[in-house]
Amino acid sequence: MKDKTPKGVPADLRDRLEKTRQELLALFRGLDQLDVSPKEMPQIELRVLMELDADCAEALWSLDNPWGLNLKMMTKETEKSLKRIPKVRQDFLAKLPSRVLEMLARYEAQIADALTVEDAYRGIPGNAE
Repeated sequence: MKDKTPKGVPADLRDRLEKTRQELLALFRGLDQLDVSPKEMPQIELRVLMELDADCAEALWSLDNPWGLNLKMMTKETEKSLKRIPKVRQDFLAKLPSRVLEMLARYEAQIADALTVEDAYRGIPGNAE
């Protein structure tokens, strides 16, 4: 993870990506602690959230490895992903059993408090895990 933003990329993009990945990580870890059957888990929305998380990870990698990349296109696609996440997350939560929502919110808050910026880089090649 580097501090310098490549030319032509919004200065706040890295911060937004890191925050989004931390939020999604807290959600995914919170889900792991719930007693929800696979049948109760909204699989399509979960898959989409995971794909959007992967888009964010790829964008963070691109910011650190911009050589030969079309950063304008990457930024455009990344902005689309970032805009989709709140709606997909809302749809996902709406399909979870109502009995687990309060517990999930508590888990997410506890997990989010313990996360660091480095956690936003988990799973990204070239970063310490």
